[in-house]
Amino acid sequence: MEGGKKRLALLVGCNYPDTKYELHGCINDVVSMRDTLVGRFGFDPSHIELLTDQPGSSVMPTGENIKKALGEMVDKAGAGDVLYFHYSGHGTRFSSMRPGYLFGQDEAIVPCDFNLITDVDFRHLVNRLPKGASFTILSDSCHSGGLIDKEKEQIGPTSVHDPETAKSLPFRPKTIPFHSLLQHLSSLTNINTPDIATHLLALFGSDASLGFRLPLVGDIDFPDLLKPDDGILLSGCQANETSADMNPIMAGGKACGAFSNAVQTVLKENPENLSNREVVMKTREVLKDQGFNNQHPCLYCSDENAAAVFLGPPQSSTT
Repeated sequence: MEGGKKRLALLVGCNYPDTKYELHGCINDVVSMRDTLVGRFGFDPSHIELLTDQPGSSVMPTGENIKKALGEMVDKAGAGDVLYFHYSGHGTRFSSMRPGYLFGQDEAIVPCDFNLITDVDFRHLVNRLPKGASFTILSDSCHSGGLIDKEKEQIGPTSVHDPETAKSLPFRPKTIPFHSLLQHLSSLTNINTPDIATHLLALFGSDASLGFRLPLVGDIDFPDLLKPDDGILLSGCQANETSADMNPIMAGGKACGAFSNAVQTVLKENPENLSNREVVMKTREVLKDQGFNNQHPCLYCSDENAAAVFLGPPQSSTT
C-alpha cells in the first residue's frame, strides 16, 4: 500500500443453505476475491473480514452484522484509504414508500435473515466517508444497478446500449421476487399487509434499513447527494435485470456467480492496472461471450472515479 494508507475489505457471501432460495456459488465468490485482494492488490489479510452463511460460521451475514461491519470499516477509514465491499447473494427491488419521496423503485441486498440493506443505507455510508477515502462496492446480485442511492451512472441502461438477445441457460437468478419476499416476511410476522416496511420494522426494529425508518429526511443531507463523491458501485446487472448463479458444470467444476467469475477472468487476463470503467466494460464482454446476453454490469461513480484505477488510490473531486 502507498504512503501507509489502509486498504480495508468486507466480503459477504450468502448461499441460503437448506432454503428454497438456496444458491451455490456465492461463498466461493468471496473466498476467491479474498485471495485476489491479497495477491494482486496488496490487502493485508488482517484487514479483510469475511462473512458467510456456511454452516458453523461464527458470525452470520445477517442484516445487522453486515451493517455493523460496514459501519466499523467506515469508522476506521482515514484520508487516502481504500475501502472495498464485495457482496454475492440475492438482491431484490421494491416500490418505494419512504416519507418525503416520490414513489419509485429501491434496490436492496438480501442478507441471510432477510433484513434488507437498501440503496439508502449505502448512500448513508458513502456520505460518512472521510474526505479523500474511497469506497468501492461490487455487488453480484440481482437488481444491483443503482444500489448506491443518487450515484451518477457511468455505464448503465441510459449510457450504453446493448441489444438483448434472449438465450436460455441453466443457471439460477440471484433474485427473490417481491411477492415471495413479502410472503416469507408475512409468515414470520403474521401481519396481513403488502407494506414491506411494516414487516421489517416489526421483525428488526431499529436494525431495519434507514429506508424504512422514521424520520428519514433528517438522516441524510439531500443537497449533498448531487455532489461528486467517492462512492463507486460495480453492479452485476442493471436494476431491472437478474444476475446468474452458475452451477459447477457451467463454471468448470466450481459453482460461482457469473459476474464475480467474469471480474476474476478480466483481472487474470489483464495484469496491468485497469480503470473502473475498463473493468466493467471488459466484464460485459466476458459475460456476452459466455452467452449471458441479458445481464449487463453497470458502473456508478463520479467522472473522476470512472477513469480511476480499480481499487487504486482515491481520485476525489469533492471540495
